[in-house]
Amino acid sequence: MLRNSTQHYGLVSISLHWLSAIAVIGLFALGLWMVELTYYSSWYKTAPDIHKSVGVLLLLATLFRLIWRVCTLQPVPEAGHKAWEKRAASIAHLGLYLLLLVIMFAGLLISTADGRGVMVFNWFEVPGFGELFEDQADIAGLIHEYAAYSLIGLVLVHAAGAIKHHVIDKDNTLKKMLGFNNHNS
Repeated sequence: MLRNSTQHYGLVSISLHWLSAIAVIGLFALGLWMVELTYYSSWYKTAPDIHKSVGVLLLLATLFRLIWRVCTLQPVPEAGHKAWEKRAASIAHLGLYLLLLVIMFAGLLISTADGRGVMVFNWFEVPGFGELFEDQADIAGLIHEYAAYSLIGLVLVHAAGAIKHHVIDKDNTLKKMLGFNNHNS
């Protein structure tokens, strides 16, 4: 089933979730590694190009994911979820989306401050904005960095919550996002 129902996530939502998770973790690891590269490294140009390309694709996927989320049903929370858990989950999801968008738009501001566009794997180019404000690349760079660390922290909290629901509460929260639609456990 491609679409969500009130009881299950569909293949589109599940795929977007896990592709985003892999991309976020990969981009964070690549970002940590690439900032330590020296000019003489063979990866000095290639690593940032990969980082930017995957970042732009993640931005497109995130925008699609947000549209998809608005246009499709969302599974109802498990009956045993407490009100504070539902509220915390809503705040965490909002935070994840906001941080993703801040990081990606800050990345575009860094990459296009000199007026050049971002080439995405030689498939297409995102046009450059140019410098919209003084010290744009540096300011956007700090925002990009701190938001990325914040995102990873929130991702860890999100994962811990999913594991708590699976191991301690023994409910179907994690199973729904893994595509297991078994209600018997």
